[in-house]
Amino acid sequence: MVNERSAWLDAMLKIADPILLNLRDEKLCEKMPVCKEGRELYTCLEVLGRTLMGMAPWLELDGGSAEEAALREKYRQLVRDCISVAVDPDSPDSMNFSEGYGQSLVDAAFLADAVVRAPKELAEKLDAETRKRLAAALMSTRKFPADGSNWVLFPAAVEAGIRTLGGEYLTEPVLKAADRLEKWYLGDGVYGDGELLRNDYYNSFVIQPLYIDVLKAFRDLAVLEGLPEKALRRERRDAAVLERLIAPDGTYPIVGRSAAYRFGAFHALSHAALIENLPEELLPEQVRCALSAAISKTMSCDIFDENGFLKIGISGRQPSIGECYISTGSLYLCETAFLPLGLPDGHRYWSGGDAKFTSQKIWSGEDIPADRAAD
Repeated sequence: MVNERSAWLDAMLKIADPILLNLRDEKLCEKMPVCKEGRELYTCLEVLGRTLMGMAPWLELDGGSAEEAALREKYRQLVRDCISVAVDPDSPDSMNFSEGYGQSLVDAAFLADAVVRAPKELAEKLDAETRKRLAAALMSTRKFPADGSNWVLFPAAVEAGIRTLGGEYLTEPVLKAADRLEKWYLGDGVYGDGELLRNDYYNSFVIQPLYIDVLKAFRDLAVLEGLPEKALRRERRDAAVLERLIAPDGTYPIVGRSAAYRFGAFHALSHAALIENLPEELLPEQVRCALSAAISKTMSCDIFDENGFLKIGISGRQPSIGECYISTGSLYLCETAFLPLGLPDGHRYWSGGDAKFTSQKIWSGEDIPADRAAD
């Protein structure tokens, strides 16, 4: 519904504004709290990559109401200004792409994926110097090894971003990621995070959406033929499971690491809605209502500090939930839940009436078909 879309947009921008406005003014690294000693080197690139990965489809969208179109145009320029600052070596907010143990690779990959999701606004419309600097910054992450876990996707996502920017990309990381993920697929829509299954949300946080985006960016490689269809089928099953995890009141199971990413746990469900890859049994408006419940429940808590930055936790400030690698910038993966804002307001996702989501149907006594595993 239009009002619900406005609520989503307000929520996405409320989270993003302290990041983007401070970065435009070259004050982000000065003003954003780090929260974890030793994360100063990484947290600014973390927050930029994660924020833009969620916002990118909305920035790329055209049309809609005059009010939203004007707002979108304002944010398009704001985001491009922020990227320019981030890759300006003379800026106090110049971001680290190449120092440290490899965390920069992770967040460079998220920024690269944002470029892939908004090729017109975040690649073509960048000024020539910024586009050149961003491509070079992404290339500088090639020094970091990545294998044995979901990290294998990050070099592949970086190369997808470089390709979108018109740079000299490599295909070997893409082929390596595809080879590993096909070997790690365990069935029923689940990839191992490495050779092992881990009970967490990393299939949604990273694996399903990034794998599909990478395969789309390199769809012309004959060696990858048939893999996009497999990946889409697996994401559909993962989306079905994720939707079932949202309880009638909008709560959801807190399991596994990186729980402080909050409703970023539903990245894959939002991604499936965005690219119209939902399973047949899930109505788009049903998914909207489920995600709205999870977002609203979380944002009804006191999740912002006095300057508008996210606090570590799920229901308010819960610093013990944040692992050693979690800093303020890490938390902004939650912006990926807002991917369906990249769908036009006339799309059924937004225009369809309210619909019960699966847990609401079950706990109100409605008779529904049994769930089924997938290949």
